[in-house]
Amino acid sequence: MERFFHPNYAGLIVATMFFGLSLTPSLLPRDWFFQGLVSGINATIGYGLGCALAFAWRQWIAPRIHWPAQVRTALARRPSWLLVAVKSAIVLACLVFAVLMSIRSAQWQRQITDLMGMEPVSDAGYPRTVLVGAVVVGLLIWISRLVVRLVRVVTRALNQWVRIPAAFARPLGVIVVVVAAAMLFNGVLAKGFFAVANSAFSARNSHTSPNAVQPTLPERSGSPDSLAKWDTLGSEGRWFVANAPTALAIGQVTGKPAREPIRVYAGLESGDGAEAQTDVAIAELERTKAFEREVLVVISTTGTGWVDTTSAEAVELMFGGDTALVATQYSYLPSALSFLSDRDKSMTMGRTLFDKVYDRWSALPEDARPKLLVYGESLGSQGSEGAFSGLADIRNRTDGVLWVGPPNSNRLWSEFVTRRDPGTEEITPIYADGMSVRFAANADQLAEPTPAWNDPRIVYLQHASDPVVWWSPDLLFSSPDWLREKRGPDVSPAMSWYPIVTFWQVAADLPRAQTVSDGHGHNYGNLVPDAWAAVAQPPDYTPELADRIRVFLEESMATEHQLK
Repeated sequence: MERFFHPNYAGLIVATMFFGLSLTPSLLPRDWFFQGLVSGINATIGYGLGCALAFAWRQWIAPRIHWPAQVRTALARRPSWLLVAVKSAIVLACLVFAVLMSIRSAQWQRQITDLMGMEPVSDAGYPRTVLVGAVVVGLLIWISRLVVRLVRVVTRALNQWVRIPAAFARPLGVIVVVVAAAMLFNGVLAKGFFAVANSAFSARNSHTSPNAVQPTLPERSGSPDSLAKWDTLGSEGRWFVANAPTALAIGQVTGKPAREPIRVYAGLESGDGAEAQTDVAIAELERTKAFEREVLVVISTTGTGWVDTTSAEAVELMFGGDTALVATQYSYLPSALSFLSDRDKSMTMGRTLFDKVYDRWSALPEDARPKLLVYGESLGSQGSEGAFSGLADIRNRTDGVLWVGPPNSNRLWSEFVTRRDPGTEEITPIYADGMSVRFAANADQLAEPTPAWNDPRIVYLQHASDPVVWWSPDLLFSSPDWLREKRGPDVSPAMSWYPIVTFWQVAADLPRAQTVSDGHGHNYGNLVPDAWAAVAQPPDYTPELADRIRVFLEESMATEHQLK
């Protein structure tokens, strides 16, 4: 414990630098406590780097420097109090710097909330960020010292029992501990964690909201006539089929007679594996005569099987209920965990579902086919992209695509953004003059760069402040274009890229991506109707109808938040 209170001063200086940099703006606003956690992790990384630099100096650099005799003499004769004074000054300077940066950080946070039209963050709590960060640093350093002691134990054992020379035992001890930790994490711990998480969320999957009542209409999966039984759909699937707007409600919005919209869903328990699940979904499409509707939408869900209510209802309202929506579940885990463990499953399911729908759809006479649309949000967009090899494949096999908030790891999205037209920005790129693919953060950008837009239309919705879109391992050591270019309208002009620090800042934004106001972060509800109107081009779609649909969707979402 004595060493705990005697820090490595090079490590302390670098840790303070990392702490201060982590207080600079990120994509989303944070409260003082969460900021303290993020800053503590960054400061610990900085402390480790500082210790490594100090070790390198002592071991390899300082011994090779030939100091003048006067310098060596001065160092040898320095008064004992001088070193104490220097160390005290370093500690005091680091503390003052951290407090001043925390105060400045509160101002930056208020700037971000202003840009997003949110209530400002209170300044009062932000000096407490320093205390939270210090606790985190202390805990992590204590853990790291336990690891160091473990390395020493292993090194001693290799030297004494295996008779490996000390010069080789020390690096070998480090390797043994690191490899053992990696194998433990990637094997036992990771598998155990995801097994426990899967079990926990599978129990949640069995839960049914009291406001999700089994449908009686034959146009819904889970109804008495359905081949996908109600109790197999999962929690999100049951909500999806139980809360579709009725023909009567749609007619009241459009002012015209409407049809009962079809909603098909196959949960994890509806079939044994992706093939069986999608077979059930295709059978449901056949049973409901979905291929006779005007529009057929293939939806790739997020981790738990969730489908965005606004996106589903917008299409149904635009086409007077003459629609069929089909979706399948591939995981019990929420998107954040699915991204780590089930990405392959999402792409397999997305490809399998679309291919089977397309095979059945393409067998119909061309003049008897419904408009075939594709939709995916967040991790669902990644699964949905998995159905296509490239732009030509999308254009050959769909009538329109809407992908919302795509993760940075999406293959097709990355290709389009990387190959964007020269001079266009990463946050709103223009690809091939926008003739097929367009990127938008607001409704006006859907019409850019030119009104000419070939069919089928492909739209990516992405906000400049959405960490789901911009987080990438590349942030560790490479500055992204979106931070070298002009900042997005809801991103602080003071946000900059710093090695390692920015990676952790944006990573910490991920779990809070939907905690901000609509139109920012990972919230796209107010933009989805405009995007669907651009992609699907519904007939007789007027500004007046658009306004009525928007009011209905806002009321529907407010009701869902109260009931779900």
